[in-house]
Formats: sequence, structure tokens, C-alpha cells
Amino acid sequence: MSDDDILILAPDDEAAPGEAASVTWPVVVVDDDPAVHEGTRFALAGYALDGARLDILSAHSAAEARALLADRAGEVAVILLDVVMETEDAGLRLVDYIRRELRDETVRIILRTGQPGQAPERRVIVDYDINDYKAKTELTADKLFTSLTAALRAYQQLKRLEETRRGLEIIIDAAPMLLDYQSMQRLAEGVLTQVASLLNVACEGILVLREKAGLDESLCVLAGSGCYQHLVAPGTAGPPGAALPLDEDVRTIVGRAFAERRHMFGDRWSTLYVHTASGSEIVALLKADRSLSETDRALIALFTSRLSIAFDNVILYEQLQRANVGLEQRVVERTAELMRANRRLALQRSDLRRANQLKTEILGTVAHDLKNPLAVILGRAEMLGDMIGTLPQPVEAMRAQVGSIRDSARRLTAMIESLIADAMNDALDITLRREPVDFAALAREVSGANAPLAETKAQRLVSAIPESLFICGDGERLREAMDNLISNAIKYSPAGAEIVVTVGREGEDVIYAVRDFGPGLSPEDTARLFGRFQRLSAKPTGGEGSTGLGLSIVKRIAELHGGRAIAESHAPEPGSTFAIRLPVIAVELA
Repeated sequence: MSDDDILILAPDDEAAPGEAASVTWPVVVVDDDPAVHEGTRFALAGYALDGARLDILSAHSAAEARALLADRAGEVAVILLDVVMETEDAGLRLVDYIRRELRDETVRIILRTGQPGQAPERRVIVDYDINDYKAKTELTADKLFTSLTAALRAYQQLKRLEETRRGLEIIIDAAPMLLDYQSMQRLAEGVLTQVASLLNVACEGILVLREKAGLDESLCVLAGSGCYQHLVAPGTAGPPGAALPLDEDVRTIVGRAFAERRHMFGDRWSTLYVHTASGSEIVALLKADRSLSETDRALIALFTSRLSIAFDNVILYEQLQRANVGLEQRVVERTAELMRANRRLALQRSDLRRANQLKTEILGTVAHDLKNPLAVILGRAEMLGDMIGTLPQPVEAMRAQVGSIRDSARRLTAMIESLIADAMNDALDITLRREPVDFAALAREVSGANAPLAETKAQRLVSAIPESLFICGDGERLREAMDNLISNAIKYSPAGAEIVVTVGREGEDVIYAVRDFGPGLSPEDTARLFGRFQRLSAKPTGGEGSTGLGLSIVKRIAELHGGRAIAESHAPEPGSTFAIRLPVIAVELA
């Protein structure tokens, strides 16, 4: 090692004992010569700038410096760097690492070399981001003091610029959010949060509102953080109506801020004053763990200059909300009145629809159900007329025809009475008159009543009905269902065909079935068999009329008895079977 590599530094002043400051300037010495480290520490032992002492860290190689700087990235203020260490350009490579990989633009780098020709000053300054270039031979204690002070001042200014940029970014980001708040309390909480972020300090504070200036005005705490959080009632929406009493010292500081109407900054306390266009006044009291710098104060002034707009927005919004309450109440009352009127109209419409449906039900039933007994009466009357012209007159046979006519007329009368009763009870909700009924005897009676109709078409009614089979149900309704099934079979079967009526039990069901030998059921018929006013594809064989109600009436009567109506086609054989199945457990007579 040549004599030029040896740095001999003499201290300018002795360090005053007990002068250590809580804040330090981190400085890293990077050199492979231990004597340089010792001399630098000795020369700078009493150095202080703005009340802060130096925190000197040592690295004896570029590799060691890399690890140190990576661990304390962004914290180092100045680096005193040697060029020639492990390699001839180790120091320059370290500069490249700091600027490009660590992306540290604020740390100041003073290049110290004992071999200036190894790293020419002009080329190094142009090619590398180095802030000062010194040969070790020219670094006396005074020159080291001067270079270090200039570097620290530059570092301090860069940090302030970086803090200002960061603070402006926070203000820009916070502005839209603060203007979006629609609650005074939420806005106040947002202001405290943004101020703490802006200053990058842990601070506690409160926001105090004074609606109108005066001698006896009461202060309202909008928001609190840290030790002041208890001053705001939890869960309060908007400005709290009553806040807990403020401490005497806090009240004094806040009162002074309202009186002087300006920002005030102290060592422990800072107060921010905001006056809104609506006449309200707001003071933010902050208690931080450090005094605010000039940069902090400038950022605070810029931040609070826009707060009055945010608070005015919230105040106007709340006034608009209160103004809308009466209007909304009137709208609610008017809406309720309209809803009541609509309900009355809906009920009237429902009554009209029900009346129309009832009319359709009655007309359909009259058109269909009364037609069969009338046909029986007409058939018997014709037969009676033929007997009158016969000599000798068959008196007994004539009496039988008269009796059949009388029975059919009684059935018509009963049907009319039933229709009237149904109309009174609403045809959609008919109640059954349950009583013991001989289901087998009823089936024989219906077959006998329809026999003359079958005879007019040369058809033969065949019955397979047991002697008796009692159930519990409505005899007239069951008669109506049986009559519809038999009359349909007669109507759609060809002349001379056979119609088979059976009554029996199958498992848990009682079954009444009518088998005809007509055209049968098409696939289209199967999908709409039991619908109202549905006419099947087959045509009556004797020119009879059809309303399309018969099978729907059968289905309804069966369901009222807890059963169901079914139909089965016998293709490819002719004909089909229609039946009603009634569950034994529901209708069997004990």
C-alpha cells in the first residue's frame, strides 16, 4: 500500500459530552483499509447537524456493503465509498447496485480513491450517479466535514421533496373519497385517517364542530382517535347530539383555535382550523409523537384548504335529507292510499271474475247434465205414445213408462235444486253431503235409466255389478258422474255396439268402469281428456250434441271424493274404458 492510500485526519473540535441526539444521520464507510474506518470515526466523533449526530456503519468490502445496504434500504443518508477493493472497480459496481437494483435515489455517494488514475474523475462522474469525488490525499478533517455536510443537506432536501410528493399523492387520492362521504361523522373519521397518513406519524386527535359562533356555543365532537375515541358515542349516525365533556387543557386549546381562526403548530399539539361556506367551523386537534416539519405544515395547509368543500357537501346533503323527509312521508301516505284503492278494485275484479266463472259453470252444467234426463223423458214419452195406439193397451207397461218419466223429472228437479245450492256456495268450492250409499245399486239404477237411450241405437248395455257395495259419499254427485260416463259411451259407440258397465274392488280402490267399443282415443285426446270444454276427435254416432264438459265434471266429482278419473285406450282393438277410482280407506262404510 502506498503512502497515498493512507488517510490521516485530525479532528477540528472535541465532542461535547452528553450531546447525543435521539435522531441520527446513518453514514456508511465502505473501504478495505481498517485505518480509513478508524480515521473517519475519529475525525467525525463530535459531528452534529441540526441536532442530530452521526451513526457510522462500516463495510470492509463491496460484498459486505451490499448486504448492509440491502438490510437498511432507504435508511442510509451518505456513503463514503472506496473504488478499489476486491476488484479494481468494486466500488463502481456497488454504485450501480445501489442505484439500479436497490433503486435508492436519495442516498448521497462520496467516492474516495487512493488511486485517481484507476477511476478518472470526469468519466466516473458522467457514467455513474456519484455526488462527489475526492482523492484520499485531499480529505483533511475540514474537507471531510464540508463534503459530508453538503451531502447531508442534499439528502435532507431530497427527503423533503420525496415527502412532499408522497403527501401530494395522498391529498389527490383522498380528495374524491372525502367528497363522497354523506355523513358528517364518517367524513370526520376519514379526515383523521388521511392526516395521519399524510404526516406518516402515529397521531391521536379529535374533530370538533361549532355550528354558529357565539359566547355560549356548545362544542360537538365529530370523531376521535386514540385516547380521544371515547369522546364520541359509538354507533352514532351523523354528528352526535351530545358529547362527553372535554378535558380542560383540550378545551383551552380548541377554544383558542376557534378564537384565532387559524392553524397553530406546537411541539406536542397542533390544531387545524376549517371554516365552511355554510357558516360552520371545525377544529382538528392532533397530538403527534414528533413536531411537524415545514414540509408537513405546508401539506397540512394544502389539505385543509379543500376540506371546507367536503364538509359543506355533507352539510347540504343532510339538509336535503331532512327536507325530503316530509315529501317522502307524503309520498308514502299517498302510495298507501292508492294501494288501498287498488286492493278494493282487485277485490271487485275478483268478484266479477268469479261471478262470470260461476255463470259459465252453471250454463255448462245445465247444457250438459240436464240434457240426459230430458232425453230419457223424450224417449219414454215416445214409447208411451206408441203404446197408446196399441190394442189392447199394455197398462202395466204404460205405468212403467210413466214411472220412468216421473223419475227423470224428479232427477231434473233435484239437479236444478243442486245447481241453485252450488251457485249459493260458489261452484268452485262445493261441499259433499256424505252419507251411506249402495254404490252397486246406484250403478244398476243409472244403467237402467240409460237403457232406453241405448235401445234407440240398437246398443246393448251389459252389467257386471255385485249385489251390494256400500261406500260413504254423495249419491247425487256419484250418480251424475256415472250418468256422464254411460251417456258418453252411448253417444260415441256405433249402432249395435255393446257397452259394458262394471263395479268392483281392486286392491284399496272401488272402481266404476264403462267399456265402449267406439273409435277409441287418439294421442291428441289423451293430453286433453278431462279439460273443460274439450271435445274429443271422435264424433257422436247419432248426431248428438256435445259441450265438452262431461269428463271434466266426472274428474271433479271423483277428486271431491278423494279419488281420480282415468281413461284407457284398447288399441289396436276398438274402444276405450273410462272409470272412476275411489280409495276404500277414505270412503268405505264401516
